[in-house]
Amino acid sequence: MKLNVYKWLKPFVVLTGVVSLLAACNKDNLTPEPIAQPAPASSSIIDALNDPDFTILKAAVTRAGANLTALLSDKAAVYTFFAPANSAFQAIGITSPAAVAAFRPGQLDTLLRYGLIGGQMLTADKIPTSFPNAQEPSSLVLAAPSASLPPGLRMSIFPSKRGTTVWVNNIPVIQADILAGNSVIHKVAVLVAPPSQFLWNRINADPDLTYLKAAIQRADSGAVAASSLQAALLNPAANLTVFAPTDAAFKQILTGQITLALIPIVTAQMIPVITQQLIAGGATPEEAAAQAPVIAQQQAPAIAQGQAATLAATPDVFQNPALFGALSAQTVKGLVVYHLLGSRAFTVNFPTTAANVPTLLNSALPNHPGVTLQANFGATGVTDATVKGAANPTASNLLINPTPAPAGSSDQLYINGVLHKIDQVLRPQ
Repeated sequence: MKLNVYKWLKPFVVLTGVVSLLAACNKDNLTPEPIAQPAPASSSIIDALNDPDFTILKAAVTRAGANLTALLSDKAAVYTFFAPANSAFQAIGITSPAAVAAFRPGQLDTLLRYGLIGGQMLTADKIPTSFPNAQEPSSLVLAAPSASLPPGLRMSIFPSKRGTTVWVNNIPVIQADILAGNSVIHKVAVLVAPPSQFLWNRINADPDLTYLKAAIQRADSGAVAASSLQAALLNPAANLTVFAPTDAAFKQILTGQITLALIPIVTAQMIPVITQQLIAGGATPEEAAAQAPVIAQQQAPAIAQGQAATLAATPDVFQNPALFGALSAQTVKGLVVYHLLGSRAFTVNFPTTAANVPTLLNSALPNHPGVTLQANFGATGVTDATVKGAANPTASNLLINPTPAPAGSSDQLYINGVLHKIDQVLRPQ
């Protein structure tokens, strides 16, 4: 039996260009002011690290090796450096300059280069407040320049500004615009650490995202591996935001929609059975024919709900042949890409008044309104944030917890994007 379910899942014409769009960038890189071989300044970043609040950082730079030390000692170089204060190191157990000896030089070099933007002196007044976050190439190289990738690939970092507060990714700057010759330092109280995994790694391993994983796998049915959603979620050059419905969110909407689809089927199946029962109980055929539909309509919803809950009880619902008419690969792909933005949106950069933002579905449906984002801020940052689908009666809540994986659920940073868990499935129509 095939069920005609999900009025909210009308077939989408999802173009193959959706997946190729997954490497789309955030806001264009900030345009640096032309610098004509700046003259050596009187100081460098390494000199600025003599600040008593940078003693652990200076030890970490030294431990990282001569290359990084030389880089930061160059008085003619131009950099923007998001520099961790002593408290940032202490928060992860590096309590003194001597403690950096526990780390390999390469580890520290990788960590510190991620917070370093070369060739630009991005003082606070040059960092935009617009959405989405600006995207800048850090000094951390993912792929060296080659014939196939002439410019190479550097891990991106995302500065933004909310009011007068500067942020990098979702980390606040506690002291901006510390000038160091031709460079500028922004002091942060939390380490700006580079991610080490891809979005797919999180979706694949998170026990609360098993339905989303199954939906992506269904969407990729029959797709060429290189153009699949899974490949895009493993692409280091992609730049995405994933709004990830929890398993509970998927179960709720699947159960509800399957129930609605099953009610008329169950009702039709029950009427002849109830008719025979009524006749066996002494009713005339005419009386039974009149009463059976009423009784069936009263009893069918509970029975349908029980059957729907069973069908939606596991992520295998996406592989159930009885549902393939509604959950075709193309239809599910339309639903999945509606949960993806082609830019990296940290909650600190969300608008404070509800605003529509396009999703990757807009590459196939240009006039679609996208999703609506909004965040509220308190003294320490975002207190709550929502994303609303075009057909959702109410907005879905982001589950605010920016601590790193596996415990965190918002602003989860990965090589190719950021992930926020949400408590509803977004409905595009």
